[in-house]
Amino acid sequence: MELVEREEQVRVLGLLLNETLVRKGQVVLLDGPAASGKTELLRVFAEQAQKSGVLFLSALCSRSERELPFGVLSQLVHSAVLPADLQARLVRLVDEGVAEALAARSRSEPPELGQVFHGLSLALLELAALDPLLIGVDDLRHVDALSLQCLLYLVRRLRSARILAVLTDDTDPVPSQRPYGAELLRQPHFRRIRVAPLSERGVVRLLEQRADLPAELAPEFHAATGGNPLLLASLAEDHRELGTARPEGYGLAVLSCLHRGDPVRTRVARAVAVLGGDGSPATLAELAGADPDVVRQSCAALTAAGLLDTGVFRHPVARQAVLDDLPPDERIELHRRAARLLQEVGASAMTVAHHLIEAGDVQPPWAVTVLLEAAEQALLSDRMELAADSLRLAHRASLGDEDRAAIRARLAYAEWQVNPAAAAEHLAPLAAAMRADQLDRRDCIVLIRQLLWHGRADEAMDLLDRLRASVREQHTEAAAELRHTELWLTSVHPPLASRRPPAQGGSPPALVTPRADPGLQSTAMLADVLARGRSHEAVERAEGVLRDIDLNRSTSWAEESAMLALLVLITAGQAKSAADWCDRLLGAAEHRRAPVWRAMFASARATIAVRQGELAAAAEHAELALTQMARKSWGVAIGLPLGSLILAKTRMGRFEEAAQLVTYTVPEAMFQSRYGLPYLYARGNYYLATNHHHAALADFLSCGELTQRWRLELAGLVPWRTSAAEAWLRLGNLEQARLLVHDQLAQPGTDGFRTRGASLRLLAALSPSPRRLPLLTEALELFESAGDCYEQARVLVDLSRVHYEADDKRRARKVFRRAWHLAKVCDAQPLCAELLSASSDLSTGASAGEDTAGITSLTSSERRVAALAVIGYTNREIAGKLHITASTVEQHLTRVYRKLNVKRRNDLPLDLRAEPAPRIRLA
Repeated sequence: MELVEREEQVRVLGLLLNETLVRKGQVVLLDGPAASGKTELLRVFAEQAQKSGVLFLSALCSRSERELPFGVLSQLVHSAVLPADLQARLVRLVDEGVAEALAARSRSEPPELGQVFHGLSLALLELAALDPLLIGVDDLRHVDALSLQCLLYLVRRLRSARILAVLTDDTDPVPSQRPYGAELLRQPHFRRIRVAPLSERGVVRLLEQRADLPAELAPEFHAATGGNPLLLASLAEDHRELGTARPEGYGLAVLSCLHRGDPVRTRVARAVAVLGGDGSPATLAELAGADPDVVRQSCAALTAAGLLDTGVFRHPVARQAVLDDLPPDERIELHRRAARLLQEVGASAMTVAHHLIEAGDVQPPWAVTVLLEAAEQALLSDRMELAADSLRLAHRASLGDEDRAAIRARLAYAEWQVNPAAAAEHLAPLAAAMRADQLDRRDCIVLIRQLLWHGRADEAMDLLDRLRASVREQHTEAAAELRHTELWLTSVHPPLASRRPPAQGGSPPALVTPRADPGLQSTAMLADVLARGRSHEAVERAEGVLRDIDLNRSTSWAEESAMLALLVLITAGQAKSAADWCDRLLGAAEHRRAPVWRAMFASARATIAVRQGELAAAAEHAELALTQMARKSWGVAIGLPLGSLILAKTRMGRFEEAAQLVTYTVPEAMFQSRYGLPYLYARGNYYLATNHHHAALADFLSCGELTQRWRLELAGLVPWRTSAAEAWLRLGNLEQARLLVHDQLAQPGTDGFRTRGASLRLLAALSPSPRRLPLLTEALELFESAGDCYEQARVLVDLSRVHYEADDKRRARKVFRRAWHLAKVCDAQPLCAELLSASSDLSTGASAGEDTAGITSLTSSERRVAALAVIGYTNREIAGKLHITASTVEQHLTRVYRKLNVKRRNDLPLDLRAEPAPRIRLA
């Protein structure tokens, strides 16, 4: 029913009260689903009646009232201030009735209460003769039998009394009270008003009456409450306080609805909460311990009351409130029974496992099998917490050492997917199991990888040696997997790799067997390609790995193979393709709620963004990586996101932020893995930008020493030679700088565009003027091909100087503007500052040419606008900096063009920067 019908019901009650005032007694029954608002309707009407001088006697019944003789009558007698003599008379009669009832119980015979009923009715009729009387009894189903008999005795005598009796009850009365209901129906002055929950339109009206909540919440409120006024009021208060449902508000209201209802309904509601939608009606009935027809009726009543919808609770807070209200032992027992019932009817393993976990039950002989199956299904469904909980419980069962070790290994993997730091607690027991030959070979390899991730290289080396010693045959599956592991170590943890002479004429033959782990095979192939500097030959294979990565969700090597595939694309100069793949993987990780995957792919995306000159995006992705996964969980791989973040912050000119990152303590073991190289390279760039040239040189040379010692020179992981050459150049040692540049140009290199471009830019700085232009031109083309905006801007600065030295001012201005634009796009503030300095240098000493007279004719306002326009600011940006309108800027520029005899801003003379310019704060 809608809100307007509630108002109509109150009006009808008012009309009946008016008839009562002229001595026409009335009896009204408000019935409807549990908690449909009957009590609220009675309260609202009673308040209006009392304002008209009507005396209100009320009783609120509960389950406990049934056992108290005359309990409701006692409430009525004491609910209002009555004339002293009359109240004393009523109290005495009630006490007599109670005494007689108790005495009759001891005699095991019905009490003789006719005189008590008559006396009470007569006293109430006398009271009505003095003042109109409203008697309200809420929840008739809980009225004790003697009070109910007395009320019926009174009802038969109301025809000419000024008494209106309003009773409330659920739609379906309890069987023991049906005779009384039939008796009420026979009375000619009896009226029945059906009360139902509010419709969605009624909820809209209700919210419109509240100034603190928008009516747009009506669909959400109706879905959560089914129109139940009690739940609506609590939910509205919760939203006003917190913006969502609260256990102590809406949740308590749900419990109030349950506890006022029939005990069977409460049992059914608890069974519904435990099952959570699992199982059939027959399973629900068996769990609730009730007849299926009774359970069906109870569910219908709970649905009508706004608690259930299609057999489940309407809101998670409602279900949780019912579960929390269960005594712990009873809750555990219900989950235990639910697990066994669902197992008997063939429910899914994950469904049964959920109840086993809640009950902590591994006693059934089938429990461990179900838990392990559920864990595998949960892993494939990206429900890592369920997988971990299932494996954790299975590990508690009484099993053999090998089975427990296998389960612990799988548990470590499941926890790794959410939080690698949490999985670290399993490493020592797993290492002990491996030494005792209780661990499967594949689990041994994964264990070694996890130990290395956490920087426990000594333990990993010990286990690796044991693994190598155990593999005697060279053409078995074990040998193949060991060979794959060695290839991976060569590129990721080179100090631990088995040292073999490099293969002649290609890669060593890969040992592939049908049963080998496909994730490990892909990882080994990609690692081998990287180590041998053949990334450009494996682009299609890397993209194939990325395309199929979803198929490898159950393998422990999925994220590692994906990261190596992205690195292959990056080092092959395919940054755009790598970015596209990385964005897809980030989206998939977000959709699948995989925090470790998201963190790692965000780190890879930061690396790509730095190489493309997208510094702000690089910082954003790196910060996402470091917040998505705690720094402790990163282990030695912290060098990836930290290196990208330091480099991005440095190139953006945020030196204080970069300094804080540089002082962060990193694992010492990081420098014994490839993850240390991007960190050292980034730290060296920070030192170089902050004029700590010797420290920068040390970091760059450390990169070189490590890559040479590890035989990763061909991988092209970091351009250490060009960076070291730049440090030598800053220190004034041109010879050392030249040696490193020529050495780099002699290297085959994988990422040819960027590395060769950087080498040519430095070679130009070390070369005489006539050679600089072709070197810089080629460097620019290479960086354009690589898509590196930041390095393009650096080359363009040098080109602008070269053109100016060649007295080609027009081309110098054009190149300068392009460099300024790229530096702004990259958000490279130090480079912008260098460009501003360069523009002044280029203008210094310029002879007054044909533009000089025009420049001197400009007003100070026109000069300020033109000085900003010549270095690339847009009209809107100029307006913002000078606090004028864009229209004014356009007018100034029009006059400037006319005075200087040019047609557009690209033709503005660079000499404008020689004039006094406004102070510009670089944003």
